[in-house]
Amino acid sequence: MAAAAAVPVRRVRLAVTTAGLCSFALLYAPQPLLPQLAEHYALDPGGASLAISVATGALAVAVLPLAVLSEIVGRKPVIVASVLASAVLGLLLPLAPSFEALLLMRGVQGVAIAGFPGVAAAYLAERLGAAGVAGAVGAMIAGNTLGGLSGRLSVGFTTDALGWNGALAVVGGIGLVCALITAATLPGLPARTARPTFADVGRGLVAAASDRVLLAQYVVATVAMGSFVALYNVAGFRLTGDLGLHPAAASLVFLAYAGGAVASSRAGRLVARFGRVPSACAGLMLTIAGAVLTLPDSVPLVAAGFVVLTLGFFTAHSVAGGWAAAEAPAAGRGQAGGLYNACYYLGSSAGGAAGAALYGHAGWGGLVAAVAGWLTVGILAVLSVRRR
Repeated sequence: MAAAAAVPVRRVRLAVTTAGLCSFALLYAPQPLLPQLAEHYALDPGGASLAISVATGALAVAVLPLAVLSEIVGRKPVIVASVLASAVLGLLLPLAPSFEALLLMRGVQGVAIAGFPGVAAAYLAERLGAAGVAGAVGAMIAGNTLGGLSGRLSVGFTTDALGWNGALAVVGGIGLVCALITAATLPGLPARTARPTFADVGRGLVAAASDRVLLAQYVVATVAMGSFVALYNVAGFRLTGDLGLHPAAASLVFLAYAGGAVASSRAGRLVARFGRVPSACAGLMLTIAGAVLTLPDSVPLVAAGFVVLTLGFFTAHSVAGGWAAAEAPAAGRGQAGGLYNACYYLGSSAGGAAGAALYGHAGWGGLVAAVAGWLTVGILAVLSVRRR
C-alpha cells in the first residue's frame, strides 16, 4: 500500500517540476537578450526591458482571476492549459515581425503562464495534504529555479550561433517538451462534493486581502521580486557595456540563479531555528548586501554579489511564501496564493521596468541605491507584524 501511495507523489513532483521548468524558462528567456534587442530595434535599456515587464505585468494581472477560475473549474485543467498554451506561444514568439508584435505576444504569453504559479500551491495542498506537500513544494520551487536558469543559459549560449530569434525558438522547444510531460503525468484531484460559489470565492478573497500578516507578505513579494528582476534585467548591459564582456560570458552571471534552489530548500530549516521574522529580515538584508557588493567595476565582485543577492532573495521569498500559505484562511487559500503571486509579478514588472530606466539615467550606483530602499520597505513590513 505504501509503495502504491508513493507513485502518485512521484508523479506529482515530476509534473510540477516540469511545469515550473516550462513556465519560468519561457517567462525569463528574453532577459539575456535585452542588449541584443536594444541594438536590433534601436531601443534604450528601459525600452528593451519591456520584453520582460510586459509578460510579468500580464501575469500579475491574470494570476488572481485564474486562481479564482480554478476554484470553479478545477486546478488540473487550469495548470495543463497554462503550460501548453505558454509553450505554443514560445514557439511562435521568434516569428514576431516587429517589437510591438513581440510585446503583444509576450503579454498573451504572460497571461497563459499565470495559470501555473497562481494555482500550483493550492493544487499541491489539496492533492497531497500536509504530509506530502513540503517535498512537492520543494520540487516545484526547484523546477521554477531551474526553469529560470535553463531558459536564460540556453538563450545566452545559442544567441551567437542562431541569433536571438533562434535562441528563443530553442527555449520554446524545451518548454513544449516539459509541457507535454506535465500534461501526461499530472494527476487529477479527488472530486469535490460541492463546488464553491462566486460568493464563497468573494468572501475568501476579502479574508485574504484583510489579514495584516498576509499584507506584509504581499509587500515583501512586491519589493523583493522588483529588486531582484531590476538587477538581473540590467546585468547584461552592465557586464557587456560597462565591463566589456562577450554576451556568452556575460550570460554566465545567471549561474548565480542556481543558488535559489539551495536557498529555497534551506529556508524551512532557517525558520524552524530562528523564526519567520528574523529569517525574512535576514534574507532581505542579504539581498541588499549582495547588491552593494556589485558596485565596484570588478567582474569577480559583480559575480560574487549576484550569488549573495540571489541567496538572499530566494530566502526571503521562500519564507514569505510559506508564511502566507500558513496564514491563509481555509476558505481563501487559493485567493491568498493568487494575491501573493499577483504582488510578486507586479513587483517583477514594475521593478524591472523602473530599474532599467534608473540605470539609463543614474547608472548602476543609482539602481543599487533604489533597490536598497525598496528592500528596506520590505524589512519594515515584516517587523510591523513581528508580534504575530
